[in-house]
Amino acid sequence: MSEDDKPGGKPAIKAKAKIPNAKNIRSPEFTPHGISAGRGSGLNRRSTPSALTAKKARQRRMMMIAGAVAVAVAIAGVIVWWANRPGPKIEVTGKFGSEPKVKIPTDLAPAGGRKVTVPIRGTGQKIANGDTLFAQYTFYQWSKDKDVEDRSKKSKNKQIGSSYQQEAQGQPTRPLVVGKSGIKGFDQGMVGQTSGSRVVLQIPPKEGFGKEAEQLGLAQTDWVVFVVDIQAVVPKNTSPQGAKKPLNDKKLPKVEDQGAGKAPKVTIPKDEDAPDKLQVKTLVEGTGPALAKGDEAVVHYQGKIWKTGKEFDSSWAGEAPSKFAVGTGATVPGFDKGLTGAKIGSRLLLILPPKEGYGEKGNPQAGIKGDDTLVFVIDVIDKIKKK
Repeated sequence: MSEDDKPGGKPAIKAKAKIPNAKNIRSPEFTPHGISAGRGSGLNRRSTPSALTAKKARQRRMMMIAGAVAVAVAIAGVIVWWANRPGPKIEVTGKFGSEPKVKIPTDLAPAGGRKVTVPIRGTGQKIANGDTLFAQYTFYQWSKDKDVEDRSKKSKNKQIGSSYQQEAQGQPTRPLVVGKSGIKGFDQGMVGQTSGSRVVLQIPPKEGFGKEAEQLGLAQTDWVVFVVDIQAVVPKNTSPQGAKKPLNDKKLPKVEDQGAGKAPKVTIPKDEDAPDKLQVKTLVEGTGPALAKGDEAVVHYQGKIWKTGKEFDSSWAGEAPSKFAVGTGATVPGFDKGLTGAKIGSRLLLILPPKEGYGEKGNPQAGIKGDDTLVFVIDVIDKIKKK
């Protein structure tokens, strides 16, 4: 047994180890067993925000949701607009009563049935079948273009006629009787429209000019586009509108009413000489506006020769009223003088000595001699205002 192992011998040498003080142990260097990492450790961290931070977070989430909804609505709106966006259409611009500018897009081809639009709506007399209207108009050929690949979407057009151009050439426009124009689409499209309106009619071939289409350079498959400015409307059975003013002068013709839409009966006294001065007598005083110089008077009238009692002219016989410019020398002097200032709705008796009528030359075509005195009965129906 060695000395060291003997009892009471020298003690054995022990190993030396330096154990750190617990106060000197930093948290990153030591984690007690079984205890989770502290707040500053960065391990398994799940921090809880303050009340203010949570409120802001909710606001941010709400803003994000609202933004997403807004974007979705905007996208949906664009899709709906694109699906329902307005297509090309016929454009008509310009003042009422003046020749309009008409643009028919080439990417708008005729299809479907008759279409009627009213870019300018008037407040005057409404049109019924059989009524007479005074109007300015222009109309166009409108057809599918056969020279393009996609015929369903392309068209061509050209102007066929214009009342404005006719008047510029000294050809007055004629009144149109609705229902007798010979153009079905025009007649039916005008019913219900009002005086003072601008009406655009897109008329298919089956309602157009028919057999007369070729005379206008139209094919049987061509549509027609009319632009119509309705200046005046005369009801089929019109009559004076106002207070009657009896005329009891036996030296002047007797005028008897025969009912709405009919010419009055005029009896010229046989044993009386014709007056040598212009006579203007109001038999019915209308309640409408007065005719002014430059206006066009829309009238029904009947003319007779005093000496013979012969009727030489009558708009009633022609079933359509006439129009005359007032105060401009466009008609005989007595007409100008008698109509200026007359109110719409009136019935007038005019007696015109030769100098107020056709003068010394007379009017041989009408059987009027240079010394003939003329008797007119005139119903003032409407007027077209000067421009």
